[in-house]
Amino acid sequence: MNDVTGESHSADRRRRKVRRRLSDEEIAAQHTKRRRVQIGCGVGALAVVGFFGWLGYEGLQAKSNLEKAQEFAMQAKDALLAGDTEKARTSADDADRYAQDAQSSVDSPPWRVAGAVPFLGSPFDSTRQMTTIVSGLTGEVLLPAVDAGSAVSPDQLILDGARINLAALRDAAPVLESTSAAITDLDKQAQNVDSTWLGLIDDARLDLQSQVSELSGLLNNTSLAAQIAPAMLGADGPRSYFVGFQTNAEARGTGGLLGGFTVIRANDGAISVDDVTSNREFRFDYDPIDLGPDFQRAYGHSRPTQDFRNSNVSPHFPYAGQIWQSMWQQETGERVDGAIATDPVALSYVLEVVGDVTLAGGEKITADNVVELTQSTAYSRFGDDQAARKRYLETVARAVVQKLTGSISRPQALLEALGRAAGERRLAVWSSAPEEQQVLETTPLGHAVPDDPAPYAGVVVNNLGGNKLDYYLRREIEYTAGSCEGETRESRVTVRLTNELPPGDYTNYVAGMFDNPVGAPTGTNLTDLALVATQGAKLNKVTVDGKPEFAFVSAERGHPMFNVQVPIPQGETVEVSYEINEPTNEGMARIPTQPLISSPNIVVNVPNCG
Repeated sequence: MNDVTGESHSADRRRRKVRRRLSDEEIAAQHTKRRRVQIGCGVGALAVVGFFGWLGYEGLQAKSNLEKAQEFAMQAKDALLAGDTEKARTSADDADRYAQDAQSSVDSPPWRVAGAVPFLGSPFDSTRQMTTIVSGLTGEVLLPAVDAGSAVSPDQLILDGARINLAALRDAAPVLESTSAAITDLDKQAQNVDSTWLGLIDDARLDLQSQVSELSGLLNNTSLAAQIAPAMLGADGPRSYFVGFQTNAEARGTGGLLGGFTVIRANDGAISVDDVTSNREFRFDYDPIDLGPDFQRAYGHSRPTQDFRNSNVSPHFPYAGQIWQSMWQQETGERVDGAIATDPVALSYVLEVVGDVTLAGGEKITADNVVELTQSTAYSRFGDDQAARKRYLETVARAVVQKLTGSISRPQALLEALGRAAGERRLAVWSSAPEEQQVLETTPLGHAVPDDPAPYAGVVVNNLGGNKLDYYLRREIEYTAGSCEGETRESRVTVRLTNELPPGDYTNYVAGMFDNPVGAPTGTNLTDLALVATQGAKLNKVTVDGKPEFAFVSAERGHPMFNVQVPIPQGETVEVSYEINEPTNEGMARIPTQPLISSPNIVVNVPNCG
């Protein structure tokens, strides 16, 4: 008996014989089946291994070629800026060759199949998108741009260190226009490249977006310059421009109070500058000009078209340009062709390039001290002797201008400094020629309030005390908005203003008030704070340090504008919060920066609806 089953040994032996007999009959068929499965699995495994091996090899090749294409593309850009056209062409050719090799890899059917796999294929798809962009960058932008190298290169743009090469700009205009259109399209594509879970590829995506955006800005600005700069710089006859030096220590809408001024003259690319004078040459009673009913309602009480001290209260620089043109014509009989505004911070950027200037008494004006000297030290040095202070500031401005209009040994660095100033809105330009002004308003140089419905929060400070306390003003601006779901959404713009005037003795001119309607102590900064909001926005309420406040409502270029008057005690921070209901319009939110001494800290939390 079997101890486990209880069956007899003879039954157990019979069962084993049956099993052995069945195995003998089927063994040949089973072996054949196994061989077929094994062969099929082996072939499949080899196919899978081969596919992924090929894909890995092509991926490495594509990555390597793409990186080399980007590297040579940046070398071509740098060579263009340095004026080395030969190196630029060689680098552009190399970039194009590697881009085409990378394109061959990512255009293959297996690569496209891999890219179509949900989630896992995202690195392949993103790489294919990036390769297509780099290929377009080299073929449609860099190679044609080399042909316009004399216009793009600062070293060739400025002749003999002093005169602008207007003929080169005009000759290059058609090529620059086509490359500008191409890079704008590629920039949009680059910003829309899908992010991916693979960090290496995602880092490359971010690098490409930054590089294409930088090149887009360079070529677009150069193309715009080629369109309007020749005429503006006297290619078709002499031009003249009123130049206002703004005093940021006393805030105005476009930056600061109009201080010194001069007239720049351009003739066939050659620039000359009249003697710099101070605002003591201007009056308070010029004949007014009509800038429309909205302007009159918003600013008429301060007589901006008659009183130079309030000539630039609006943040829309073209208004200031027209007012300065009118005042200068009434003062001298000359009608200038446009206006330019700048400030001491912009001058500091220029001094970093052209070097220090030395006044007659031996005092050095440098990039490090020009802002403090002109916006703070001068007021304490001369006390109540305003005439002496203004003569000193005229002397400083004259010395810097003379240095700037001499021979320029580092034209690329100078253009970069001016570009930095323009990007911070410290350099503004208005032209009386409508076709030129239309182009300028599309650039940071235009310093214009845009006439469009995209989300907007322009925060504007105007000094009401007639003092110089905005040298010590610090700003924080936060713009938040609801979702894109409804036709309107609740939004909030919060502004924090801090008066960082240190303890000490100050003249009344610096820390007092010309008019003190609130009875504030010396050192208090009295500010008119305006919010230029999104077109169609409605103000729900405004609070100052949490308490409801009255707001004056007007309009600026189709945008509603809400003004409150705010005293900011010495050493304190005041928080102003605007709660608004605004249309859910398409476009990126914008907070333009008013150019005061320091730039504000800005936080934007507004979804892009569309």
